[in-house]
Amino acid sequence: QVQLVQSGGGLAQAGDSLRLSCSVSGTNSRYGMAWFRQGPGKEREFVAGINWADDGTYYDDSVKGRFTISRDNAKNAVYLQMNDLKREDTAVYYCAAGFYVPAQADAADYWGQGAQVTVSS
Repeated sequence: QVQLVQSGGGLAQAGDSLRLSCSVSGTNSRYGMAWFRQGPGKEREFVAGINWADDGTYYDDSVKGRFTISRDNAKNAVYLQMNDLKREDTAVYYCAAGFYVPAQADAADYWGQGAQVTVSS
C-alpha cells in the first residue's frame, strides 16, 4: 500500500520560515509530487509541484520567490521550504503524488495526512 507521511508545520510569526517533509513508501514507482493547501473558507489550491524525471518545478504565483519545493529521489521524499511566511499562508498543507505532477487535486493518486501551518503577526 502506498503511503505518504508528512512531518513539520506548526506555529510561526510573519517573516519566519518553516519546512515541511513528505515521505513516500510502499511503491517502487517514481511519482510526480506536489503540495496543496486549504485555508479557512477557501478551496484546496495548488502550491508547488516537482517532476520525478527532471526535477522541473512549478509554483503558484502567491508563493513564488518565497517557497521552494525539492525532492530526494534516493529517500523518495519531497520537501517544501517556506520562507517569509505571511498570514495568508495559514492553511492545512497536504502533499500529493501522481504518475504526473498533480497540479490539480483530482489528478492526485495519493495524499498525505495534512499538517496545520498557522502564521500570526
